[in-house]
This record gives sequence, C-alpha cells and structure tokens, in this order.
Amino acid sequence: MKFKTFAAFVGPSVFMMLLFIAAPLVSVFIQSFQVTQPILEQVEVETCTPGFLTQTCTTEIKTVPILDENGKMITETQWVGLQSYRNVLQMDKFWAAVGNGSWNQIMQIDFWKALRFTLSFTLLTLPLVIGVGLAIALAVNNATRSIRGPIIFISLLPFIITPVIGSLSIYWLFVGDGILTTMMERWTGTNISMFAQAWTIELLMYFYRVWHVAPFAFVIFYAGLQTVNMDTLESAVIDGASRWERLRHVIVPHLMPLIIFIALIHLMDCYRVFDEIVGFRSQAHVISLQWLTFDFMTPDDAGNRAMSRASASSMLTMIGIVILLILPLRRTWRDHKGSAH
Repeated sequence: MKFKTFAAFVGPSVFMMLLFIAAPLVSVFIQSFQVTQPILEQVEVETCTPGFLTQTCTTEIKTVPILDENGKMITETQWVGLQSYRNVLQMDKFWAAVGNGSWNQIMQIDFWKALRFTLSFTLLTLPLVIGVGLAIALAVNNATRSIRGPIIFISLLPFIITPVIGSLSIYWLFVGDGILTTMMERWTGTNISMFAQAWTIELLMYFYRVWHVAPFAFVIFYAGLQTVNMDTLESAVIDGASRWERLRHVIVPHLMPLIIFIALIHLMDCYRVFDEIVGFRSQAHVISLQWLTFDFMTPDDAGNRAMSRASASSMLTMIGIVILLILPLRRTWRDHKGSAH
C-alpha cells in the first residue's frame, strides 16, 4: 500500500485521537500542577440595624472576590508543583495511620478508601467474569443446535442493558421494600437492610459487574471454541483424557490469547468503575477513584471546583491502570515474540 493511501485511511483516525484523547490528556496533566483561584480583596462593609433614632452602624472588613465588568470573578493560575497530588494522597495522615496500625484511620482518607475498593472490585471480579463467561460458552457449545439461539439471546441481555440502568435495576430489587429484599425477609423472619453497610453493597456491586460483563466474555470464548482443533480433542479422548484434562490442556491453552484480551479490557474498564457508585448510591459507604474525581469537580456552595485535585486524581487513576496492564501486556509481548520466531 502506498504511503498516500495509507495516510488517507489512517489520517482522520489519528487526527481524532490527537484532538479528543491526546490533547485533553495533556491538558489534565498540566492542570494537575496548577491551581486556579479567584483574586480576593478586602473591603469595608457597613452594616446598620433597623430604626431611626436607635439605629447603630458597625463597620467590618470582609474578603470578597474581585469581579470584572461582566460580574464574573477574576481568577489567577499558579504553578504549585506536586501540591495537588499531596492534597489528594494526604500522605501525612496515611503514614500517621500506618504508624498507629489503624486500618480504620486509613479508610477515613478518601483516596485510599477509593483505591482499596477500586482494586478489590477490579481484581476480584476478573476471575469471576472469565470463569462464568467460559462456563456459559462451554455449555452453549455443547448444547443442541435447536436451543443454542435462545440461550445465546438470553445470555446477551445483561450486556445489552445500559450500565446505569442495570445497576439501578439491581438497586431497586434490594433496596427498602424491594421484591428480593421482601422475599428474603419473609424467608428469614428478620429485617434486612442491604444498603446499610459497606460489605453488602460491595457484594451487590460484584454480583452486578459479573452479571453485566460475563456475556461479553462468553461471546469471545464461544467464537474461540469454534476454532479449536477437533483432531487434537479426538486424540485426547482416545488417549483417555477426562473432560477436565481436555479443558485444562487443550481448550484453555487455545483460548489463552482471548483470556488475555478479556483481562485487558476488564482491567481498563473496571478500574474506572463509576456507574455502580451512581446506580447503587453508595457514596456514603463505598467510593471509587473515578467517583472521587467526579466529586472534586462537583461545585461547592460557592460554585468553585477543585480542578487541580480532580486532574491529579485522574492522573493517579491512569497510572494505576498502566500498572495493572503491565503483566498481561508482558505476557502478550512474550507470546508475540515467540510466534514471530
């Protein structure tokens, strides 16, 4: 293919990636080292009590923002280095909690609380998604042709549902007088509050994530099962290999590139968990790194946003994603080099 033809095909995609991915990323990186604050001034404000003969007036000095001719606050941007990262990490409180040996004190710091949940959510749901997806794919692959279509359709429904709608559906089933909560209360004879403590909320989040994402793994694995070498499987059967041995030594090695691919997608997506926090309304008990960034950007009572801390939180989240992807990417690179030779 000529370079001009290649550039004509690739150029628009590269331009869009630079415009909508690279440029915002560079902007966030720069903003994480800056703090934008309103310029303030001190003015004398006279306050008088009601009345005429008994009226008294007092003068006090107040600090107010300077406004431009349009009535908007005038701001200034300062370079603060790593101060925003220090404000997010709060390492002084973290090391003090470590010195006291208090896990509860560490969990009182928003960033470390969000990091703990994000890592737990990402790493615990990964094997469940792969295992459930592979189990469904094997079941459908071994089912009769007449029922494969309906099973595939039903299995894909959770993945089709919008994430926020799916999480809200699970929330409504278990919250307050939800259908499933009412059934469990009648069965056990006790009051059940699934959203009154963090660990039950997390369990529901894990369940929802596996229920929502496992169909994606199922589709990938089911497609991969269609390319398994049947001669190798038949040879394994003739040699007396059990179903488990055929799965372990023939099918799983054949699907390993797909397993790595699903792991990569899952790690990138789960580490940015946000929809579950909103859908389950768990901010009081469980937060994630992505939600923490959103919280920094939410205007306070004065209408100000902590943009510098939000940028620092975003960069820390991206660093975490890169660290998680190192192992599967190294495995992919080794496999690529091995196949090249």
